[in-house]
Amino acid sequence: MKKYILCLLISIVLCACKKQEKKITTSLITEKAMVVSAREEASKIGSDIMKQGGNAFDAMLATDLALAVAYPYAGNLGGGGFMVYRLENGEIGSLDYREKAPLAATKDMYLDSLGNVIPNLSTRGAMAVGVPGTVAGTFAAHKRFGKLPITTIMKPVIALAKQGVVVTKNQELRIAEKQEDFKKTNKSDFLFTKEWKEKDSIKYPNLANTLTRIMKNGPEEFYKGETAKILAKHIQDNGGILTEEDLANYQPKWRKPVTFSYDDLNIISMSPPSSGGICLAQIMKMIEPYDLDKLGHNSDKAIQIITEAERRAYADRSFYLGDPDFVNVPQKQLISTTYLQERMQDFSFEKATKSADVSHGKVEIMESNETTHYSIVDPFGNAVSVTTTLNSGYGSKLYCSELGFFLNNEMDDFSSKPGIPNVYGLVGAEANSILPEKRMLSSMTPTIVEKNGKLYMVVGTPGGSTIITSVMQTILNVHEYKMNMQEAVDAPRFHHQWLPDVIMMEPNSFNKTTIQNLESKGYTINEKDAPVIGKVDAILVLDNGKLEGGADKRGDDAASGF
Repeated sequence: MKKYILCLLISIVLCACKKQEKKITTSLITEKAMVVSAREEASKIGSDIMKQGGNAFDAMLATDLALAVAYPYAGNLGGGGFMVYRLENGEIGSLDYREKAPLAATKDMYLDSLGNVIPNLSTRGAMAVGVPGTVAGTFAAHKRFGKLPITTIMKPVIALAKQGVVVTKNQELRIAEKQEDFKKTNKSDFLFTKEWKEKDSIKYPNLANTLTRIMKNGPEEFYKGETAKILAKHIQDNGGILTEEDLANYQPKWRKPVTFSYDDLNIISMSPPSSGGICLAQIMKMIEPYDLDKLGHNSDKAIQIITEAERRAYADRSFYLGDPDFVNVPQKQLISTTYLQERMQDFSFEKATKSADVSHGKVEIMESNETTHYSIVDPFGNAVSVTTTLNSGYGSKLYCSELGFFLNNEMDDFSSKPGIPNVYGLVGAEANSILPEKRMLSSMTPTIVEKNGKLYMVVGTPGGSTIITSVMQTILNVHEYKMNMQEAVDAPRFHHQWLPDVIMMEPNSFNKTTIQNLESKGYTINEKDAPVIGKVDAILVLDNGKLEGGADKRGDDAASGF
């Protein structure tokens, strides 16, 4: 009997331990405010700004600039981005501070005399650089909605640049991986051609000086001041075409976000020149009629439905989407229920549709893996969702030592030659061809979700072409599969983008029988080339009003709040 009681007690203890382990998947939960970003230093600076009485837009400026210091892989002064916001009173909007093509840009600038794409010209070096929008965008958001003085917001960021940022293992590996590109692109050694190891500390004195000038003189410093002169000269000295005039002409644009419903959710996402909102709407509205919750998370049938919707949305993306200031984007038709029902009419559970058989839909018309995202909710109830990028990791690999930052290679997000894939395998068409001062198409999908008229979720991710599908799966994980925020962010992800005609899956994360079932129906599965699909940073508003952060385990991402 004693032996039986002892065994029973051990079983109870083991069960209790297992239940305790389950709780670990819940990330930080706070009462009032939260920032989730790619680096702990940036999240903390943003959170601290709100502790001082700042709102989400003050925290946005602080977090964005802190990422430029702590996460130069994608955080930036030399890139651009998109912001979607929701105010406490329910007002929504978005800000486009995407990079633009320089005035001297031409449609065929990356083609040789035979009309072939010149390797690396749109991806590496000064010719790849679009006019940066980050400084203009973050300051525009602060000017319209911010509360705290610029000096209060920027001083901790400048201090971080001066004191240095500790190198993580992920950062060590990224710097090492890009060493050859750094040396090929830059005329002399610089901060990142040095070998850096985990736990080293990198100080950024020149970046601190640049930030100090911007703090004193405002965004005009970056676009018309000493910084602009240094930047334009550096790009031209390295063979680029961007000029002081290009910088002086740059303006961010306030845009109307894409909104759509999915069950009882209202989803607010980015409009063109981001393809994110329209593609997200198309995919989710195409899958809405199916009972995904009953089919099961990442079951073969659920994957089939989502893949086929993705295939059709990305085919449309390639043909119709571009900068709305230059092309007529048929947004209303593309996300209409009638059109999307027609798009899915030829879907069958019996076999895969071939991408070769799927072109863009018939509508009558009257983007990086290496991006970064952060989500913010403030104590007043305002929320911002921001995705910002240099495009590839460390952008063009061109570094301006005098100013202390990398330059983007966003020109690759244009269609250098319609029908030819870009660095992410995305195929573009005339709608996204290069023109002076045009903004290039993007996959960035900063998103805010409402439920019953209230703020419910703030979500986004890096990931190039996988951004849209990663955001979508995270929303589904919470809504359909009842995961908490951290579980939803950490769950294995898959991706399809029309061309190439493969389902990318995170390796060793999916049931082998599921994979076999999909392959038997004609799907090609690629686990080898998809080690990471997105790095989602999200916030969920719980039923009790508290905030739960989901900081992706795939990176150094972290949540901070109070």
